[in-house]
Amino acid sequence: MTTPPAARGVDRRWAWSRAAELDASDVLADFVSRFAMPEERPALIYFDGNSLGPQPRAAATAIAAELQRWQNRLIRGWNERWLTMGEQASVVIARLIGARQGTVRLADSTTVCLSKLAHAAMTLAADRPDVLSDRGNFPTDLYVLDEAARRAGGRLRLLDPEPTAAAVAAALDDRVGLVALSHVDFRSGALLDLVAITAAAHRHGALMLWDLSHSAGVVPVGLEDADVDLAVGCTYKYLNGGPGSPSYLYARPDLVERLRSPIPGWFGHASPFAMEAGYRPAAGIDRFLAGTPPVLSLAAVEPGLALVDEAGVDAVRSKSRALTSLAIALADAWLAQFGVAVVTPRDADLRGGHIALRHPEARRITAMLIDANVIPDFRAPDIVRIGLSPLSMRFADVCEGFARFADGMAARAYEAHSPDLGRVT
Repeated sequence: MTTPPAARGVDRRWAWSRAAELDASDVLADFVSRFAMPEERPALIYFDGNSLGPQPRAAATAIAAELQRWQNRLIRGWNERWLTMGEQASVVIARLIGARQGTVRLADSTTVCLSKLAHAAMTLAADRPDVLSDRGNFPTDLYVLDEAARRAGGRLRLLDPEPTAAAVAAALDDRVGLVALSHVDFRSGALLDLVAITAAAHRHGALMLWDLSHSAGVVPVGLEDADVDLAVGCTYKYLNGGPGSPSYLYARPDLVERLRSPIPGWFGHASPFAMEAGYRPAAGIDRFLAGTPPVLSLAAVEPGLALVDEAGVDAVRSKSRALTSLAIALADAWLAQFGVAVVTPRDADLRGGHIALRHPEARRITAMLIDANVIPDFRAPDIVRIGLSPLSMRFADVCEGFARFADGMAARAYEAHSPDLGRVT
């Protein structure tokens, strides 16, 4: 952390003092050193944990161990360890999202997992072919849901972003067979009411599917307590599983036996190595498996899950609320004068682990921040997202990142930057 120059003014001292107090009392402070962050000058401030979580130090060792097993044990590695890796990791994920053991399975990408569950759900509701979601949902979710509704002979209906339980209930009728939403809005960070919306869907006879990609690992979910039917989520955000790490799917235990995967792969067969010509679905959630599991990616997932599990989701949520509250306070105090507006809910109960800041020059501002070694991300058309990973971030890091942000805005440094941020933003 760099010390803020005196020229920045006495009005900033409260923030640094408050950050020091919060860091001193942080029960998760020791976790920060268990992540491998790059050593750069000025120090890197990583505000993009909601997009790609930082690397646990144990990840490199875990991957190296499986590379060594591959070298020394070759195909014997499957029976010795590899076949059980996904099962073991799924047990931890189930615990983190409040699901019963055996109802969650690491599988494919989030898109593929979502597609499997959406199409399976629609086959149960032949007389209810419409799907309800919202315009602010993640684009790939909308693509998948539109196709699922179309193939069922219905259509995708869209609510305004960040829908309430009342809005969902008002839009439901006897043609809607599936409601599919994201627990945390990927742009704004708004946290939807999972319990109330699920109950509203059920009262109207629809199944409920949640995308937990921006909530799992940073917000308590409670799938079983809420009687959620279906859910998917990724492992590379707050679960710190690494780029492209496998995602997971969940199905309510009393529902799953009625579901059939639209991609009946051999690992989803009741007896995969019998090599039968005909398909017999495996019992329970395993029927949604398809191809050979990605062993090296699974090895990278394990350390991230272990850290969140050790810390406990409730403790992570508590620190996340404090981090986002500090970030919003700094945005109000230091950035509002430059036209930067907070669009994330100010009530900590109504937001997830990231905040969204709006400015017409958001794309150039993102480039400016990256040049100052502060890594946020950009979402069209005008949002800078600040993703705060509770296990790897100090409160002082938040202050430092926002101080550089404010200094850049004061100097209008973004005007010198190209809006070209590359393919990944």
